[in-house]
Amino acid sequence: MTELLVKWFVKDKENIHDGKVRQSYGRLSGFVGIFCNVILFLLKLFAGLVTGAVSIMADAFNNLSDAASSVVTLIGFHMAGKPADPDHPFGHGRIEYLSGLLIAAAILVTGLELMKTSVDKILHPTELTFSMVSIGILVASILLKFWMAGFNFSLGKRIQSEAMRATATDSLCDCISTSAVIIGVVVSMICGKNIDGWVGALVALFVCFAGFTAARDTIQPLLGQAPDPELVAQIRESVMKKDMILGVHDLIVHDYGPGRRMISLHAEVSYKEDILEAHDLIDNIERELMDEFQCSATIHMDPIITDDTEMNQIKQQLEEMIKAENEEWKIHDFRMVRGNTHTNLIFDLVVEPQDLIRKDEIERAIKEKVHEMDNRFYAVVTVEQGFI
Repeated sequence: MTELLVKWFVKDKENIHDGKVRQSYGRLSGFVGIFCNVILFLLKLFAGLVTGAVSIMADAFNNLSDAASSVVTLIGFHMAGKPADPDHPFGHGRIEYLSGLLIAAAILVTGLELMKTSVDKILHPTELTFSMVSIGILVASILLKFWMAGFNFSLGKRIQSEAMRATATDSLCDCISTSAVIIGVVVSMICGKNIDGWVGALVALFVCFAGFTAARDTIQPLLGQAPDPELVAQIRESVMKKDMILGVHDLIVHDYGPGRRMISLHAEVSYKEDILEAHDLIDNIERELMDEFQCSATIHMDPIITDDTEMNQIKQQLEEMIKAENEEWKIHDFRMVRGNTHTNLIFDLVVEPQDLIRKDEIERAIKEKVHEMDNRFYAVVTVEQGFI
């Protein structure tokens, strides 16, 4: 069914990095969500009015909020697909993340309101009336919500959309919450125990959990989360397969929304290479990265000395000393400035983000260790964090 809908409503469906194609996927998800959730709201509202069960009414209004969330998805994907302009040179892709955050906020508010209603029902219970029709409606809604979860998970995985994944997670939580409502109805029918308010409270907790999960997943890229390690490895491999490239450092992946990545890195080449040939190679690598990862790429070329035996030995000695301090720390841009009375060892030290609060302390310690290696050595070290 999912493939059939995609075939009908999404043109050029494989070109997921195109803004218009992503908009089409967003419209499909939004319209399907609105249609299904409005139908579920009306059916559950009818069942809730017939039975007087607050848990069913709570579930109905949860579906209404889901329909509103689908409207937000529609608007978010439309705005995220807008092209770059002078005020937003990197495009509007992050609006998709903001729409997911708004959906999460709406889910949380709904959950809190449902909890308030359920607590009131626990304190002031009322007699319930049940029918097999209402149970049948709830069972049908579980099946439909389960399909919606799979539908949105499939679309979200296809276009790498956290907003769609959040919608799918919400649908799964709805399946669980509606199952809890059915349990409450069946217990009341069989045992005569009115646990409607308690089940309504349980439903509210699941709704709040769905909201928290959605908020957590959509806010991470807005805060600047680390790139996927697999992506980083693929970028390194793509650059390092060139014979002239000796190393890669200072790799940064900038995320400006789905399909709007920028990659920057430093590529090490021998100082003996012809500058024009090396520059041409760097240009070619940039274009290859753009084609392979559908991104913008900027590469800085770092010439390094490879045939100075003394310098290579000192660098190896320095790397072993750094590794003894912390196995996660790395050095790059190493060079030596020799003098008659002393030698400066100049390098960048890449540390973990949490180590930056000790930046001055680390710098002093490394300088002392370098001087202990040889009293002629003085370290000129720049402590920085890695971004991958």
